[in-house]
Amino acid sequence: MKMPMSFLNDLRDFFFPRLCLTCGARLLKDEDGFCCSCMTDFPYTNIGNKPGNEVEKYFWGRFPIERATSVFYYAKGGSVAHILYAMKYYGRYRLCEKMGKLMAHELLSCGFFEGIDCMVPVPLHKSRLRGRGYNQSFLLAKGISDVTTIPVFDNVLVRLRNNVTQTHKGAFERWQNVDRLFQATEKSCVLEGKHILLVDDVLTTGATLVACADALSAIKDIRISVITLAWAK
Repeated sequence: MKMPMSFLNDLRDFFFPRLCLTCGARLLKDEDGFCCSCMTDFPYTNIGNKPGNEVEKYFWGRFPIERATSVFYYAKGGSVAHILYAMKYYGRYRLCEKMGKLMAHELLSCGFFEGIDCMVPVPLHKSRLRGRGYNQSFLLAKGISDVTTIPVFDNVLVRLRNNVTQTHKGAFERWQNVDRLFQATEKSCVLEGKHILLVDDVLTTGATLVACADALSAIKDIRISVITLAWAK
């Protein structure tokens, strides 16, 4: 006799309990990745769509930014750091989409997405994509799209080399590490005259996002905004 899926899920959770990534508490059935208690304590930046905010200032003088925001503060060892680590290294691809939806719901009321024609996630190199199995920035964008209906274009920009991680690099080394790192593809012509939203997981120096903007800068009448899940202030 075939067992109902709910029973099998209960059995799985009994032997392999799902735990909150941030506090370690056992998750309820309708919780995924983190518990509701931790979610209310997440370090929200509350930047929203404020013109001239601190995140926008990262890009001033580097390319003509339309608007920019980050939803959470990042701190080493903090709750958002645990979530980002799980997204990138523990195969939690569903968590990526969930965080994208959370980002969208947080920013809908302030009008941040108004006038955005499409989203472009920061691409992974093909070898890293094969190893990880997914691009966390693409899944963040997909989660945002599920809420806002803004389309995601993941074939207009490519990463030319599998550069080493930025984690332990200083600001100048980060800029050197991403120099000419990205290239617009032939399909990027669809971005002509569009207001695009670059999507990434975390903002540190802005070097990666500036490199993406540089690669797209030759496209006629393009306008660029930026959103990241977290900001390492």
